[in-house]
Amino acid sequence: MDVFRRGREVERVKYWGEAECYHYLFDAVIKLNQLGLDSTTRTHGPIRNTDGALSSIRNVKLSAKARALASNGDIEPLRRCIVLDIEGTTTPISFVTDVLFPYARDNVGRHLDATYDSAETQDDIKLLRAQVQEDLENGVAGAVRIPSSDAGKEEVIAALVTNVEAMIKADRKITALKALQGHIWQTGFKKNELEGVVYDDVPEALERWAALGVKVYIYSSGSRLAQRLLFGYTNYGDLRKYLCGFFDTTVGNKKETKSYHEITASLGVDHPSEILFVTDVYQEAIAAKTAGVHSPLCPPQVRCDETTPNLGSIRWKASLDNGLVSGSAT
Repeated sequence: MDVFRRGREVERVKYWGEAECYHYLFDAVIKLNQLGLDSTTRTHGPIRNTDGALSSIRNVKLSAKARALASNGDIEPLRRCIVLDIEGTTTPISFVTDVLFPYARDNVGRHLDATYDSAETQDDIKLLRAQVQEDLENGVAGAVRIPSSDAGKEEVIAALVTNVEAMIKADRKITALKALQGHIWQTGFKKNELEGVVYDDVPEALERWAALGVKVYIYSSGSRLAQRLLFGYTNYGDLRKYLCGFFDTTVGNKKETKSYHEITASLGVDHPSEILFVTDVYQEAIAAKTAGVHSPLCPPQVRCDETTPNLGSIRWKASLDNGLVSGSAT
């Protein structure tokens, strides 16, 4: 009798366990459909009609938070992912040119001296050696030969400082420089000598997109480490909770179309038009568009005057209205 009773109890537990699993699965399907995502596919892409077109965005019920944050009311984004530039888009250009660059320039010697024997710094030096050698072969102005390690730490650092200063002055978008800068800035942020700056309404925009179920990424010529630092130590606190990933020059130059093909492949969307890339640089927007990525250009006249009130609102609203919820823009 006890064996029979225990058997019935096991079956009852198994039944309720399965029911609970189905309950969670059912809730997950409902949530996906509320976000306009197809629960019947492995990639959960946008819901499509029988003719293959994206389903209407007007009949999707958003969460209360999303409705409160969405300035246009009951809307659902056509773009599954947003990729943001930093300089001139989320962050004032002056912060980069007047704060970050000078900090890296003024501290490069001290950083190299303090960390010279670490594996991280030796990797940075290796990258710089290769870049400088290439620059010397191509006759790049400001490049000077870096002596071998046998010449001694001081001579090596002196040559490195000279090359790095020239690279920073020329605002070169190269991985070797950006990797070292990221490590220098890491020290600055952790010592509270640096604080990231974003436009006033960037946090609100990021929160709004998160509530709409849109994934947001960063693509900058700065290293991924530098990007994480900037958004992790901002004047509005840690904003990384709204970001899904970071891209840097390791995927390619921002003005080259192949870079956006790489990003599209990484994000796993069905079509590059499901990505919105926001930048204020014309050549970057053209490269993205050539790859099929939607890229409304931030107004260049806004970029030139960073003292304009509500500058961020103008920039973000233009990008959002023209790309995120508009199906007519190309």
